[in-house]
Amino acid sequence: MTQTLLETHGLTVRFGGHVAVDAVSCAFRAGELTAIVGPNGAGKTTYFNLISGQIAASAGRVTLLGEDITRKSVAERCRHGLGRAFQLTNLFPSLSVLENVRLVIQAQRHTGFSLLSMAASHTELTVAAMAVLERVRLDRLKDQPVSALSHGNQRKLEVAMLIALDPKVYMFDEPTAGMSVDEAPVVLDLIAELKAERDRTILLVEHKMDVIRSLADRIIVLHNGALAADGPPAQVMASDIVQEAYMGKELTDV
Repeated sequence: MTQTLLETHGLTVRFGGHVAVDAVSCAFRAGELTAIVGPNGAGKTTYFNLISGQIAASAGRVTLLGEDITRKSVAERCRHGLGRAFQLTNLFPSLSVLENVRLVIQAQRHTGFSLLSMAASHTELTVAAMAVLERVRLDRLKDQPVSALSHGNQRKLEVAMLIALDPKVYMFDEPTAGMSVDEAPVVLDLIAELKAERDRTILLVEHKMDVIRSLADRIIVLHNGALAADGPPAQVMASDIVQEAYMGKELTDV
């Protein structure tokens, strides 16, 4: 039986009298890519923020690898195996692309964290960082400062740093947003490669139905903060209630 890596149990958050996420319970398994969809304001990003620790839950629990992480910080969740792309963006904007990835690998391997002096002394860290940069097609930009990168290349760097962290659960929030037609396939191919490894869980918030169709094993639909549908893509997309009430006509083209 495929291992469940991440679960939410009745996960809820209230802002004043507004319930932004309403008792959502889901289990996410290794080797599975789940797309989280829904109309604007449905609670998708808030649900992501609850899982990754940016927002504290009002009720319910989050478990990772069987451990309750509901009260753990973002950093503690990250060390435990939960990785969200943006939480690693621009660690050191003035440092080079290579230095940023190398520092993540250094931290992940617990080899000390004295910035450049320590990282530069470890040839193996540089070799490992370059291997990651080659995967995301950023090896030619290794010496550029992060602050000088285009938006598309910054998104690629997010993925590179997430790969370098080697989490058990990958979380991508609209990973191709703002990217050009030429840049987006690189990131989507990388996500497909991670999925093919079959030992990690991938969560994806995405509005582009062609992306969901090509990558998702499963779709969950949120509406007004509640879980409205959960199942295989064809089943969820064919649901009348999802098409009419939650996703609109866009799904009919999928």
